[in-house]
Formats: sequence, structure tokens, C-alpha cells
Amino acid sequence: MPNVMPEDVWEALRNDPSAKLVDVRTAPEWSYVGQPDLSSIGKTAVRLQWQVYPGMEIDRDFLHKMRVEGVEPEDKVYFLCRSGVRSTAAAKLAAENGFTQVFNIADGFEGPKDAQGHRGTVAGWKRAGLPWGQG
Repeated sequence: MPNVMPEDVWEALRNDPSAKLVDVRTAPEWSYVGQPDLSSIGKTAVRLQWQVYPGMEIDRDFLHKMRVEGVEPEDKVYFLCRSGVRSTAAAKLAAENGFTQVFNIADGFEGPKDAQGHRGTVAGWKRAGLPWGQG
């Protein structure tokens, strides 16, 4: 699965009408950690939990829900999670089911932990200084 740097994803989202961001984190992550803010480019991220909180089971209806949200197999679909693991799995499933242009956002929203065990300081969407909001 191709990994794309967050800054390159932002450019794709800005310049390509068929580019969509699918945030596969959990509802608590969206609320408490934050989420990409695409409002300045007239878009919104599609929020679909890959693993449903609190049990963290993979959502068997994930692909159906993507289509309900308007994500089509011919779209360029960029998947985002905390650090890139869940988003890679979601992108792989989409590719195996007819989505032809799927990408993983490298380092996710928060990126890996730093030496003190904190996320968001090393890499990822937030560290890249891309628009995001909380709440």
C-alpha cells in the first residue's frame, strides 16, 4: 500500500475533486485527540471507525458505509488513523474490493511516540502543521 506524506495528501485534497480523506479512527479519538479540518478547501473528512469502540472489533460493514458516505471505487482515497496501522488495513480491504486508487497517510494523525512516549511531536498530520480541530 503506498504511503503518502501528510503534506502531499493535503495538496491532493486541495487540487483533486476526486480525492477524499477517510479517517478510520474511533469516535473518542475524533472528539478528544482531534481531526483534520478540511473546511478551508470545501471538503470534510469521511469518519468511519475501522474498529468500533469500545470493543475494537473490525466493522464488517466498513466498505458498505464508505459507499453510503459517497466514497466511490474510482475516487482517490487517502486513509488516516493514529499512526498508520489501521489505515493500512482499511486501504488494503478497499483495494481488494475494487477501489483502484487507495493510499495510506504516512505516520497518521499523531505519528509515532517520541522519546518521552508522547505522540504528535515527531511526525503525522498534526506535526506537519496541517489544519485540524478538536471537539
